[in-house]
Amino acid sequence: MNELVFFINNVVISGLTIGSIYALGAVGITLIFSILRFAHFAHADLMTLGAFYAFFLTVMFPAVGPAIGLPTAFVMLPLAMALTALSAVYIDKAFYKPLRSHGVKPIVIVMASLGVTLMLQGLIRMFMGTSARSMYIDDRKGIHRIELPFELANRPVVLTDPQILLILLLIVIVIALHLFLTRTRLGKAMRAMSDNPDLARVSGINTDTVVKVTWIIAGSLAAIAGTLLSLDVSLKPDLSFHLLLPIFAAAIVGGVGHPYGALAGGFVIGFAETLSVFNWAVILRPWRDYLWFDLPANLAFVSSEYKITVPFFILLAILVWRPTGLFKGKVL
Repeated sequence: MNELVFFINNVVISGLTIGSIYALGAVGITLIFSILRFAHFAHADLMTLGAFYAFFLTVMFPAVGPAIGLPTAFVMLPLAMALTALSAVYIDKAFYKPLRSHGVKPIVIVMASLGVTLMLQGLIRMFMGTSARSMYIDDRKGIHRIELPFELANRPVVLTDPQILLILLLIVIVIALHLFLTRTRLGKAMRAMSDNPDLARVSGINTDTVVKVTWIIAGSLAAIAGTLLSLDVSLKPDLSFHLLLPIFAAAIVGGVGHPYGALAGGFVIGFAETLSVFNWAVILRPWRDYLWFDLPANLAFVSSEYKITVPFFILLAILVWRPTGLFKGKVL
């Protein structure tokens, strides 16, 4: 039972946490691709920007969270989401919309997004420096130890406040996004524009409004992912460097342009990473006397320094087996 609890703590909970982060980022990427038809490489920097907005608000109002029993950064999350969404809308207005109005090819907009990436990274480092920061000012990260009702289980299942809030919030977001895309007029307009932009424009759909709403949703989800990840670990200016490749891999594995596929792809990549660095020797210890080989102290597929390569092995395998991803891409 102790080995099982160790597996739950280091694989199940960790996989759910990082998979939720990747899923939120991948949904934003796939929405932008399905509506605007380009890969937004600055999306991970929006996640970092949203986390820094939450940090600034936490520094300004550090006592708000302890007063209601929640992390201050989580309480300030709605404001951080609004600021990130506003930043995303104005980034589009300043950099991407002029290019679209001139009818440039999508690859040109992709290169522009790389320029936006460098710009955002430079601004973040200019104002925040390069050191890691804690999101907790007047409060502390809550850690919950859940004892299992088994005599052989001496280890508790450990959950933190950010992990619980992240999983619960993801469930709410999935339900809300599904209802928005399937029940509301604006959501149906987004699906129509994703399927055929020219036909949607001819049909009288306000494409400018659809584009703005797309950026608002993508920016809000980026702020949620960046803030909750920073609450669970720490806030680093180079956060985007560690997020960009996995969230793109998640979007492609799930099916580019399909938000439900992006959610599935996020968890595939998240669990693949955690399973690859997990020490399987712990699970095999009770059966060491029955094994035909000497059990090493560490039996992980890859070391933690190389787990960034795991998403690409999964990506290549999925693309060879199913080129459109787990879900058929390019549609909402």
